[in-house]
Amino acid sequence: MAPVGSDWRHVKQGIILTDDQPSEPESLDARIAAAKAAQARSGASAETRSENAGWAIGIEFVGAVLVSGFIGWLIDRYAGWHSSPWGMIILLVLGFAAGTRRAMQTSAQFDADVGDDKK
Repeated sequence: MAPVGSDWRHVKQGIILTDDQPSEPESLDARIAAAKAAQARSGASAETRSENAGWAIGIEFVGAVLVSGFIGWLIDRYAGWHSSPWGMIILLVLGFAAGTRRAMQTSAQFDADVGDDKK
């Protein structure tokens, strides 16, 4: 292909490259960085943030109950107090209370960030 005016075209691997988009790796890196920055500025949608908040609250709650129940089971099994199943029951109730408290705190934190949903 011959040069036409100021537009010099090259055919490389079936892609037509023009002078306004150089083929050097540095320019590709710069364009990728610019695209990532534009995507980061736009942020996630409000629906996605709400869904993530719901999952975070649920996982924290279930985790608190499971961990406390496991610790109660370990106490019943290895403490030698012959308290089975009371250690597990008591720690499950405490884990439920701790999970509920943590869920309320996390929910309040997400509710305080309402201004971010307007993006």
